[in-house]
Amino acid sequence: MRNDNGFSLIELLIVVAIILIVAALAIPNLIRARIAANESSAAASIRTIVSAEVAYTSAYPAAGYTDLPSLGGPNINCVPTPASACIIDSTLAAGSKSGYQFTAIGTNPVGTANTTYLIDGWPLTLNSTGVRAFCATEDNVIRFTNPSAGAPTRAACLTYIAIPN
Repeated sequence: MRNDNGFSLIELLIVVAIILIVAALAIPNLIRARIAANESSAAASIRTIVSAEVAYTSAYPAAGYTDLPSLGGPNINCVPTPASACIIDSTLAAGSKSGYQFTAIGTNPVGTANTTYLIDGWPLTLNSTGVRAFCATEDNVIRFTNPSAGAPTRAACLTYIAIPN
């Protein structure tokens, strides 16, 4: 009489096949969920930068709107100045967060003050970290487009689809 302890090769192969099928179904959903989370974070980051631009131009009216590094500053012992306003965190001020690359630039100077701005956020890896690009101007409306459209100009950004509040 034989005493079988353990599993046969067929039983192990069946278990491995079931695990592979479950993984094949779950991984695309996981990627889509990560993309959705990155896009949500990107839209929130654009909102943060828009609010920071408004705060910056109120605090430093002679400078007007500015760029990302000027909105940020060091994480510890930040002393606000026009070159380092300490309004946003240093990660966002560096221009990269949650799979997106951000830029902000003040434009259209009148005297020394920039009177308009353009903020944009682009996925670092299209279809992996995000599938939409975001932008905003001084009208404080966040818009999105297909990243293949290229880097937006202010005029192009104004034509993109607005994200409802």
